[in-house]
Amino acid sequence: MNFDEVNNRLGTYCTQWDFIEDRFQEKDLLPFSISDTDFKVPPQIINRLEQLVQHGIFGYTRWNHEDFKSSITNYFQRRFDTKLEADWILYSPSVMYSVSVLLRLLSKEKAVIGTFSPMYDAFFHVIEDNNRILKEFHLIKNNNRFVIDEEQLENEIKECDIFLLCSPHNPTGRVWTVKELTKIIELCKQYNVKIISDEIHMDMVFQNHTHTPIMKFYKEYKELYLVSSSSKTFNTPGLIGSYACIPDEAVREKFLQQTRRKDFLNSASIFGMHALMVGYQECDDYVDEMKTYIYKNMCFVKDYIDQNLPGFEFEIPDGTYLAWIDISKLEFSDEEVQEAFIKVGKVAIMSGKTYGKAGYLRLNCGCPKSKLEEGMHRVKIAMDSLHNI
Repeated sequence: MNFDEVNNRLGTYCTQWDFIEDRFQEKDLLPFSISDTDFKVPPQIINRLEQLVQHGIFGYTRWNHEDFKSSITNYFQRRFDTKLEADWILYSPSVMYSVSVLLRLLSKEKAVIGTFSPMYDAFFHVIEDNNRILKEFHLIKNNNRFVIDEEQLENEIKECDIFLLCSPHNPTGRVWTVKELTKIIELCKQYNVKIISDEIHMDMVFQNHTHTPIMKFYKEYKELYLVSSSSKTFNTPGLIGSYACIPDEAVREKFLQQTRRKDFLNSASIFGMHALMVGYQECDDYVDEMKTYIYKNMCFVKDYIDQNLPGFEFEIPDGTYLAWIDISKLEFSDEEVQEAFIKVGKVAIMSGKTYGKAGYLRLNCGCPKSKLEEGMHRVKIAMDSLHNI
């Protein structure tokens, strides 16, 4: 796969490129914002989609079959040494839809939902707009690495009805260790706190880090629910489709009642379903090559920051293609930095405030290196303007 290939996404109704003005109130910016990539999908998926298009019939489509479910269970066994039962697997149009449904099924209104902060911005909305109460567990920076505040977790987890885990973590890029996950699960079990684990970034893990699915601990605790998708890995969110792993039969039936009889999501996206099956069955090489490429992108960002951007601090994350950059030591406010990026550098990078943490930037590194080089050059131009260089 040629990840250096530059693909023009303008004019495709692309959220990141065509609608950048929605987030930054300015057109024609070089975007590093929403977390999809600028990479083409694997050729195996393209071939399957071409076959579907040539067939020319796109009728109602069933997901509840062995081909769909086994592609997921086999992938988890092969990539993560984790056993999932096929009966646990349910189709969903998106990960956040699954989270929203599970929050309503597993808790009552005004229930307390805990999650690590900073957090993926959709977590704010899915909790508060479902009339639940957000409880933030603040990650703390220790030796340039975000870690769990164990004292707060031990003292306050009892207040929660559900813990919403992001694993690997967006935006910090932490890949939780077995020791950390064991501690979370032990405390949740002690206080009867259910765990929903969003693992959509599970494939993007670097170097000596290893992603451990929450279902690896199912024998220790039964109130575990996993939601994920192949769309982040293979850049197919526009094809629609994800899955939920729900071991509890009663909860599975309620989930199906919600999707089938209340929301009428009976038919899967034929393109999303096939993309998942092909991706999980035939595209391991693509995953491994992309991880290597993005890790090198992260190395480039770190080197560039260290050499050219005083006041910026960045350490390569454990995983994800999101660089979480500390700008808290700058003499300028977040608003001044964003103004310079947009007006001078013509570059769009998400402010940490979006994720509940001022003094940070979230930079999407899922792109050709040439785009990243241009983006960092624009960042320097913007910062030079603030420093009056």
